[in-house]
Amino acid sequence: MKNQIVIHGGANSPSTLNEKLQKILDNLDVNGSSLDLAVKSVVMMEDDPTFNAGTGSVPRIDGSIQMDAAVMSDSGFGSVMCIENVKHPVMVARDVMEKSPHIMLAGEGAVEFARKLEYEYYNPETEKSREMMDKLKASIKNNTLPEKFKFMVKSSSDTVGAVARIDDKFAAAVSTGGAFPMLRGRVGDSPVIGAGIYQGEKGAVVATGIGEDIAKDLLSFRIYQQIGTDDLNEIVKKEIDKFKVSVGIIAISDNEYSVYANTDMAHAEREL
Repeated sequence: MKNQIVIHGGANSPSTLNEKLQKILDNLDVNGSSLDLAVKSVVMMEDDPTFNAGTGSVPRIDGSIQMDAAVMSDSGFGSVMCIENVKHPVMVARDVMEKSPHIMLAGEGAVEFARKLEYEYYNPETEKSREMMDKLKASIKNNTLPEKFKFMVKSSSDTVGAVARIDDKFAAAVSTGGAFPMLRGRVGDSPVIGAGIYQGEKGAVVATGIGEDIAKDLLSFRIYQQIGTDDLNEIVKKEIDKFKVSVGIIAISDNEYSVYANTDMAHAEREL
């Protein structure tokens, strides 16, 4: 099977973004390992304010921007949770895997780790995030925010992700600004091994959608476990069709890949 990379722009991202994602893959430097390509493609999405990751991240209910990211390959697993003021959380997640004795770092500890590795201060706030906060403040002022959103919110949720197969080696990478609106410190599925991301000798899987539901189901690991037992598309469809909330998956194995969601999900693929 030829080398392959697949990326997505998040659950609920419109198919009109497929062309933008395809350009990212068309311009991707394809030199390197499966992990190199997965991370490089996610970095390019983190740089695009269209997507809810890196520069395009959505704010927390207090106005802060906290981001999650994770990588997984034959080298291991690394993730950051609720990291702030860095441009590329997915690169910090890779450094957690490769340059620390840990697999997960969160909050101030993740930021401190990034600074020690000379990641510069970066404010990901954009006009998009400011407008979202203005609308949220207006909803609160007018008492129109639904009761269920006042303590734990599951309104919008997007993640960018990539899975790659290069020379029969698999890798996965994800990055997200989280859901909006949400409490400070909230962590979804993306940086949790087996929930939003999983990789092994059979393939790689990343998820997007409502993180709480995905995490409770350990969706990525569930799908990975079944690779080789049926057509990959059938495995992914069967698992996603169980959900009543927005969920999407990209997955890759030795001889196939799958892209499926129960909602809109922009995506692109490139054979290398």
